[in-house]
Amino acid sequence: MTPRLALTALFALLAAAGCAEQDLDDMQTNENIGIAGAARAQNSLLPVNREILEGDTIYNPDRNAYFGDLHVHTAYSFDAYVFGTTSTPDDAYRYAQGEPLPHPSGYEVQLQRPMDFYAVTDHAMLLGVVKESANTDSEFSRYEITRPLHNINAPDNMGPLTLTSRGEAFGNFLPAVLAGMLDGSVDTRLVERISKSAWKDTVRAANDAYRPGEFTTFAAFEYTTSTDDRGNLHRNVIFRDTDRLPAVPFSRFNSQNPEGLWQWMDGLREQGIESLAIPHNSNGSNGQMFKLVDWAKNPIDDDYAAMRLRNEPLVEMTQVKGTSDTHPLLSKNDEWADFEIAPYRVATKLYSEPAGSYVRDGLLRGLELQAGGVANPYKFGLIGSSDTHTGANSLDESSFFSKAGMIDGTPELRGSIPVSFLYGTAVKFTDPSMLTEVDGKNYLASSSFEYWSASGLAAVWAEKNTREAIYDAFRRKETFATTGPRIKVRFFAGYDFADDMLERADLTAKAYQHGVTMGSDLQALPGKAPAFLVWATADPAGTRLQRVQVIKGWLQDGKHHEQVYDVACSDGLEVDTDIHRCPDNGASVSLSDCSISAGVGASELKTLWRDPDFSATQEAFYYVRVLENPTCRWSTWDALNAGEEPRSDLPKTLQERAWSSPIWLRPSQTGQQKSAQAEPGNSQYSKAKGAQSPAAASTSLTPDATPPTVQATPRPAAQGAASDADIMAGVR
Repeated sequence: MTPRLALTALFALLAAAGCAEQDLDDMQTNENIGIAGAARAQNSLLPVNREILEGDTIYNPDRNAYFGDLHVHTAYSFDAYVFGTTSTPDDAYRYAQGEPLPHPSGYEVQLQRPMDFYAVTDHAMLLGVVKESANTDSEFSRYEITRPLHNINAPDNMGPLTLTSRGEAFGNFLPAVLAGMLDGSVDTRLVERISKSAWKDTVRAANDAYRPGEFTTFAAFEYTTSTDDRGNLHRNVIFRDTDRLPAVPFSRFNSQNPEGLWQWMDGLREQGIESLAIPHNSNGSNGQMFKLVDWAKNPIDDDYAAMRLRNEPLVEMTQVKGTSDTHPLLSKNDEWADFEIAPYRVATKLYSEPAGSYVRDGLLRGLELQAGGVANPYKFGLIGSSDTHTGANSLDESSFFSKAGMIDGTPELRGSIPVSFLYGTAVKFTDPSMLTEVDGKNYLASSSFEYWSASGLAAVWAEKNTREAIYDAFRRKETFATTGPRIKVRFFAGYDFADDMLERADLTAKAYQHGVTMGSDLQALPGKAPAFLVWATADPAGTRLQRVQVIKGWLQDGKHHEQVYDVACSDGLEVDTDIHRCPDNGASVSLSDCSISAGVGASELKTLWRDPDFSATQEAFYYVRVLENPTCRWSTWDALNAGEEPRSDLPKTLQERAWSSPIWLRPSQTGQQKSAQAEPGNSQYSKAKGAQSPAAASTSLTPDATPPTVQATPRPAAQGAASDADIMAGVR
């Protein structure tokens, strides 16, 4: 367009605008125009629209899937700082929203897609103290025990030659500080002031990053404890709100016994401060996470079950230190049980006993306790998260950078490629136990990094992306876990699901209306069998789906039983009802370049399934497992990128997956009322003493059922449990 034509068009547009304004004036004042008389009578053309738009986001009654991470460490964690991490909580939240982050090993990392929610969960024990020790201007750095940490993360001290000294500093500092706190040579008030300042900054960062409707953050911390035999009992504690919080988080220094943590949380709840705890790495607990006795080795009773369920509605099923679904020794008829098994207790090379350490076994043990007349303490929903110690989660197999900063930030250090000749020779002479030989080549074996995973994600179904809506999804256990891909999975059960409902546009609304969703109870009805709506969609940026399964657990003659049912197959294949398995869909992986079969698999799998072995008198649980087509494991990617052959003793491929939270079937026979009343999952959680949340922690589908209110019987105070909390108000 020539300049003259452009000016002509501009003048015409301005003239039109002027005419339009004149036309509006005429409509308002010219009696020959139809609406003018009526308009003059009220001095307006239209009535006032008094509808209010929500300022945060659009509410979806059918609920959206949101993906996030509830297990993230930064420089405030004692171990992360020694690993070379200098990322702050602010840095972590920027990374979660898509910004790049410098890795301690000298390269940059960045998410392919932003997270929907994120929580920094630094260790409460010695929160901020190692970072303060490294700062030679600080008061705490004057203690002699801090000398090995001075300037440990200075720019000229970040090379691989510092790894040995970092390991020594990490191993010696914690015992020295603890001994000093016990004998009075280290000022415990100074330690608490440091932690209090770090906690306040963590909460401030969460509030600064929170954008309702777009990105949700939570104030959170990790309670890091274990049994005397190194059985892992770690938990992440997530707060619903940030207007009032404890001034200092609860740590192992307050109580080694997790019951002390729950009592502390109950005390906060009475003051109007709502939180929940999420156990993780049960696989490394040496059978301690899902025991049949309490800390004092007394049989679990209703009071214990009520307190645990009130405070721990979820469990972290998958993360970088392995997946805790089940173990081949526990689920011998599950062909997919041998998945990302980390065989050791956390931070050791001590074998971890599988029984009592895996989620499916924990669910079965809950049924066992309930059958014995005790409330079921193991009715938990499922999530995944990362446990990153760099502020940045590593979820993609092809670009995995693990979790421990400089300690495992290269393929050589994490044992996926052979160690270099010079480094290997030096290690061989100093500590030969740090090497392992595979296929005639030496690999570093300083820890158990080769068993770690590019995992995982926490996911929820919530009406909107806000703290309140997502936290309420945690509480009602409408949550699911993935190993990293953003697979979506829905799971409903009910008695009034029509066979044609899968084709309805309002399928989700009808499922909510006529059934219960994951995390809920379904009351068995005599003479009727429920239907289960199973619905999975593939990650649009990921690999297609191969199959969807329902996993059932129940007791029979006092013994644990489980069954894996394939319920939907890709590529038009049908389930063989004799063996409950889909035929092989032919998906394959080339180990020369990690390319995968094209055009194989499904973008969506959806079915209405009925249990062929259903019994209305049987207490049981059901949960969904979704499997992608096979792809290369991170260790294979590492090897191929370095021009090496993958290790023969590690899996070369895997099937990424997702799991729904369970639905529990409550039998139609009598004798279950005591259990239901003792179970906080059937009641609304208290935000404050005497107040109730707008969302139930769980739902139960029974005719005219009224969920009972739980009144917990006080238990004796756990040894070392904290008393009334010092409350931090108005942190912004």
